[in-house]
Amino acid sequence: MKNQSADPIIVFITAASAEEAMRIAEVLVDSRLAACVQVLPEMHSIYLWKGEVERAREVLMIAKTTMAQFEGLQNRVCAIHSYETPEIIALPIVAASEDYLRWLTSSLEGS
Repeated sequence: MKNQSADPIIVFITAASAEEAMRIAEVLVDSRLAACVQVLPEMHSIYLWKGEVERAREVLMIAKTTMAQFEGLQNRVCAIHSYETPEIIALPIVAASEDYLRWLTSSLEGS
């Protein structure tokens, strides 16, 4: 059976501002919890929070990592994030070039 902890994943994380997103992205890459984090421009979010419909401008981060790193990534984001309950959602990478996967996993070594 394939080692699921080495399975590559993409993690979506939202932040309140570009500054916060850049800070989180740098921490994740510097600590080798993510091989790469892309910070996308501001977006509009509409969501339920404590029974009320809320509207906010947010920034989306897309982090590339592995299942083995997810718990550490999640813990680090929660420790430095301004939100009470930050969005941290992992999706599997079901296909990618072998070269990219080698780069991703080698970038996380020594974490």
